[in-house]
Amino acid sequence: MPSDSSYQFTVYNHESGVNIFKILILLNELGLTYKERLLDFGKKEHKEEWYCKMMPNGRIPALVDHWNDDKVVWESNAMLKYLCRYDTEKRLTVSNPELQSEMDTWLFFQSSHQGPMYGQLQWFSFYHEEAIPSAVHRYTAETRRIFGVLDRVLQDREWLVGNKCTIADIAFIKCNEYAARYLLGDNFSLSKEFPNVARWHSTLMARPKVAWVFKYKAEQDCGRERQHVTGETLSSFASRATGLSKKAILAQPAATVNLSAS
Repeated sequence: MPSDSSYQFTVYNHESGVNIFKILILLNELGLTYKERLLDFGKKEHKEEWYCKMMPNGRIPALVDHWNDDKVVWESNAMLKYLCRYDTEKRLTVSNPELQSEMDTWLFFQSSHQGPMYGQLQWFSFYHEEAIPSAVHRYTAETRRIFGVLDRVLQDREWLVGNKCTIADIAFIKCNEYAARYLLGDNFSLSKEFPNVARWHSTLMARPKVAWVFKYKAEQDCGRERQHVTGETLSSFASRATGLSKKAILAQPAATVNLSAS
């Protein structure tokens, strides 16, 4: 793709991916231009050679910066840090080296504790082929422990780093939302058990770009499901869709993309 492309980034993802939320939030917060390419997991496109050449782990998301010689970045928190080079006003990052270290600490904590532990609880709760109560018990306890870590830290501060919202906070949004809604049972109350996390999370969810991304992804997921259930073609749905649903449904299938083409 030529460097004079009208949009800067291509984002490879899936309509129901979790880690893509933080990337779309930051892209929209910073006003950066991008297009999406949705991978078809049913066809295992994320394991095909063309994709694994740029994303060796064969997972989502992945980011291509067309205005930087088609630079490829993968691992979602590495993508957050990369995108911050374009945050010239430091609205969602920090410049002080000590605060940068704190921010990196929380990004590593999110990727090594929150993501994997919440993910394992999701897997053993909903997808594993046999019930393993001990696994569900372990990862439920870990999920609560991680909420507890955040709750203690947020007891005397509004944000994780630097007295302002940064990518450290953004990194946690989707997994917290999913865990509070689906993973800890119908009787779980985030506000009662972890009030400081609840306050912080509510403030994040109220940000206009965060709210937009959540609505957009919900419509994208539902839109694809409508096609699977009804058999309606993409072109037919796109012709009658409007607004947010039209933007979501028109995210292009990944297999049609050639990085050297515009």
